[in-house]
Formats: sequence, structure tokens, C-alpha cells
Amino acid sequence: MPESELIRTERITKVYRTGAVEVGALCGVSLEIREGEYVGLMGPSGSGKSTLMHLLGCLDTPTGGRYWLGGRDVTTLDDIELARLRNREIGFVFQNFNLLPRLSAGANVQLPMVYAGIKPRDRPRRARELLEMVGLGGRVHHRSNELSGGEMQRVALARALANEPSIILADEPTGNLDTRTSEEIMSLFDRLADQGNTIIVVTHDPEVSAHVRRVIRLRDGQVESQTAGSPAAGDGKGCREGAA
Repeated sequence: MPESELIRTERITKVYRTGAVEVGALCGVSLEIREGEYVGLMGPSGSGKSTLMHLLGCLDTPTGGRYWLGGRDVTTLDDIELARLRNREIGFVFQNFNLLPRLSAGANVQLPMVYAGIKPRDRPRRARELLEMVGLGGRVHHRSNELSGGEMQRVALARALANEPSIILADEPTGNLDTRTSEEIMSLFDRLADQGNTIIVVTHDPEVSAHVRRVIRLRDGQVESQTAGSPAAGDGKGCREGAA
């Protein structure tokens, strides 16, 4: 069950500028996500969901508004502090896996541990445990370019869990997978959610969104609707066309 507030945004905006041209990607989005929630961010292309994912993942900063993560005002942090926060608090799973092809599955899973300062002698054991958890105990020493798409996404998920993050943020995690493999990957997310992990899945796929417990739908840079849960809202003014 969700416990306490983990994420809160207050009227955040994002404006992209190219010369004299400004494009509003997010327009005053306010939302809350609590510990242990399993949330889907949905919307058509250009709705702002990718922009919101980058802001929630501390990969970018808002133009305006405030963002709190675990009670900390993220909008006050510099680039170095944001990088530390990402490594410690957020596990990423991307559509294209983002694995290093010449490294083994185990070495890919260990990478976040290196940046977190985990002792070298502890990293292989932790990586093996995580790969076993996602059903790849026998692939520890296989290079990522020797794995199938589904296996690579399992490695990516194990890597996302390496530092026991507060949030798992998945961007179209089944976008490059066939239907059967997609269902297997989403079943892993379901299991992690059942164990109390906070998971945010960005998707346009209704079959993926059927797995989550709450859906926040975006359109034109604002929250259009959501299922029952914490408040989420836009500022009612709309955005220019071209939200990412």
C-alpha cells in the first residue's frame, strides 16, 4: 500500500527556446505520487509525457514551478547534486535498453554501483542476485550483444535496481519487444510493484497501461485526466503545439 508522498510537482512548466521561437512543452502541471504507487504516464505524441519523464528523472530542469522528491526541492539543486540524486534515488529502464554492448550482463548491472561508491568486492554478488531475480542467473557473463531483446531489457531492469532506488522510471519499456516478451517484462514490473517498489511507466500502449494501478493522462502539456488517486492538475491555459 502507498505510504507517504514521494513526488510532488507544483505548477511546473517547461519551455524550449530556439532563437526567438518558444515552444511550451509543459504548462503548470501539479501532481503527487506516493511511495509504493505503480503509475502510468500516458498521452499521444506531443502530449508532454516524455518531457515530464525527464523532469521527474532529474535529467532536465523545469522552466518554472517546483518539484520535490522525497521532501527535497529538486529545483534548487545544481548539476552535480542532480547527478548524485539520480544515481542514488532513480533507476531508469529505457526503450532502447542503453546497455554497453561490450560489457557482460553482470558488468552492466554493476555500473551504477561504481558511481555510488559500493565496494568492488560487493558488486559482483549484488549483480548476480539481481540477474537471478529477473531470471538471468545463467547470463551473468554474456555480453549484452549476445542477448535477445527481452534478455537485454531484463538486464536493464536489474541495473535499474542496483542501488535500491526510491523510484523505477521506465520509458516505453516494451517498445522494442514482441507481445509475448512485453508481457513477461510487465509481469516483472508487476512483481516489483507488489513488493512495494514505486514504479512510473511512460507508455502509449494500452496493454502496458493495463498493468499499472493509476494512470495520469497528458494532452497538450497538461494533465487531461487520471484514475482515482492523488491530485494531478494543469493550469488550465493550454500549451503551444509541439510538446515533447
